[in-house]
Amino acid sequence: MILTPISREQLGHALDRFTAGLGDPFARVVFRRIRATSPDRATGAEAQQHRHAALSLARAFGIAIHPEGTQCPYNWDGMALNGATEAYVILHEVAHFALASPERRRLIDFGLGPGPDTIDRVSADSAAVLSPLAREEDEAAASLLGIVWEAALGQPALASFLDQNWLEGLDRSAACHFIAMLGTLRRRRLLSLASPGRSYKAQAARDRQADRARSAVRDC
Repeated sequence: MILTPISREQLGHALDRFTAGLGDPFARVVFRRIRATSPDRATGAEAQQHRHAALSLARAFGIAIHPEGTQCPYNWDGMALNGATEAYVILHEVAHFALASPERRRLIDFGLGPGPDTIDRVSADSAAVLSPLAREEDEAAASLLGIVWEAALGQPALASFLDQNWLEGLDRSAACHFIAMLGTLRRRRLLSLASPGRSYKAQAARDRQADRARSAVRDC
């Protein structure tokens, strides 16, 4: 839900003001790609195409997806993803998966507590393990990572950028918050503007190599 709605007549000017606050060159490149997409959600056959593309990305991360028709009380139940939802929601959940530790991936809603679409909110709340501040930071990082992937896939990333309130505090902290979250994603090596998921796979391969090296040291 957009906290401070911006009319279509004012949108271009608001985006220009946001761009002006981006002193970081990489942030300007990322935002330029987001801005080039549609501010409107896809509908009909196009929305289905976007959903299938998002599910393909989820599978590329090795994420299990519940079969069509499964009643899912959570977007993520600790084992598999609810694929019967919109593309941007799927990408957001994949981003949470990429950000989560192996331990949190086994928890309902990644141990973040109930999300907007959670049905069994009591169980999701009981599974929460992060502090409120850590949850906010994880939500912001997952939001931006999902938006970057939407842009890379040619989906309406700008619609998500607006819906998820990245322009809130436009004349105060919006641009700085955007730059800071991009910095977090870069430090985690999760950003690849060329191919969504490529950075994650490369980092996962490096982690596996490190694990093997540590095991070899222990065995010596």
